[in-house]
Amino acid sequence: MRTRKRWHTQVALVTIAAALLLPGVVVPSANATVVPFGNEFLWGVASSGFQSEGYAPESNWTRYIDSGAAGDEYPNSVDFVNHYASDIDLAARLGVRVYRIGIEWARLQPEPGIWDASAFRFYDDVIARIVAAGMRPMLTLDHWVYPGWASDRGGWRNPDMVEDWLANMRKVVNRYASRNPLWVTFNEPAAYVGTELRIGAITADEAPAMLDRMAQAHKTIYDTIHRAAPNAQVTSNLGYVAGAETEVNQPMVDRIADKLDFIGVDYYFAVLPESGQSVQGGSNQGPAIWELPIRTEGIYYALRHYSRLFPDRPLYVVENGMPTENGLPRADGYTRSEHLRDTVYWLQRAKADGIDVVGYNYWSLTDNYEWGSYTPRFGLYTVDVRTDPTLARQPTDAVETYRTIIRSGGVPANYRPTRPPAECALVDPPESCDQTIGLPD
Repeated sequence: MRTRKRWHTQVALVTIAAALLLPGVVVPSANATVVPFGNEFLWGVASSGFQSEGYAPESNWTRYIDSGAAGDEYPNSVDFVNHYASDIDLAARLGVRVYRIGIEWARLQPEPGIWDASAFRFYDDVIARIVAAGMRPMLTLDHWVYPGWASDRGGWRNPDMVEDWLANMRKVVNRYASRNPLWVTFNEPAAYVGTELRIGAITADEAPAMLDRMAQAHKTIYDTIHRAAPNAQVTSNLGYVAGAETEVNQPMVDRIADKLDFIGVDYYFAVLPESGQSVQGGSNQGPAIWELPIRTEGIYYALRHYSRLFPDRPLYVVENGMPTENGLPRADGYTRSEHLRDTVYWLQRAKADGIDVVGYNYWSLTDNYEWGSYTPRFGLYTVDVRTDPTLARQPTDAVETYRTIIRSGGVPANYRPTRPPAECALVDPPESCDQTIGLPD
């Protein structure tokens, strides 16, 4: 294995925002009492294809890893290909109702015009297992990875990428629409642009065209999905960037707002306390990802932001979690269980204030390959890829915590977060300083 590089995060997001930017109110109650979510609430877990599956076919990301620039070599990640049945059973035993996976284009279509029947059978089996276990699949069509042959054609630089992408995704939709999944077209489109910048697949000048092409692809496949299943629920989840959400994600929102059945929101970090800069995981600058500031109340502001933009549509937290360094205790002492309970408290506060949040996925069920490194650990079940050849799934403290939360519909009415709300400027300015939330007396 090559020498491992320290995993870092992108700090200012100036390049992405500058490349992409184009020129109803929820009032919080300080005395809001949280009540349990009902049986209709969709508790879930999330994963992605490339990050978990192993045995990766040639793609833009295998090429980047092979160049030596990524950090850790990939091997077979946590080998979901051979562990999917037991992983799905782990999720079912938590009591979750939704299991999010990715459908890898590079696996399905190894060459132009050629689809791999065995790859489709693999996903057939995974989805059937999810359904048989009493869960609803959430299918991500594109989680930042595309075939090597598409990279040879220029990737998202190439206007024909849209039709190449659609040719594969139409087959996926037509095959799995009858399974009634929740659909995610593109995972975190602005961050996708950021990763393409990071690996050198596009330049900053080419970023707006990539966004235009993703928007075109999203809108077209949205219509395809609805022809196959008129009542389908489709989104493109947005990686919320505290302190810079409008600059980073609004350009994509503006392009696809009429083709979103629900608003998928991913939330992880607050702004950096020293500088107030916005942060997002994915590049080689700034603090390590497990050192980034975590303010769980920020998820309330993220949901409020999108409830104001889309008062007529439900919101779903498609990803949320907390990184540790190689599974070690965090320097700030925050445990995965504390983070989970505190986050769920703020989800319940959002619901109490009239925000229509309908689901929550924990990222992730297991540790995986975090875009260049195995050092960041996000899993409810930890997996030590570097030292454990069996890739055993070891439960963290949060496994039983999540099971209890799901069984109870949330945290109790008298629960108070482990960490009270921070000064508003440290969370998500200006959102967090506009009608600031607090704890009940």
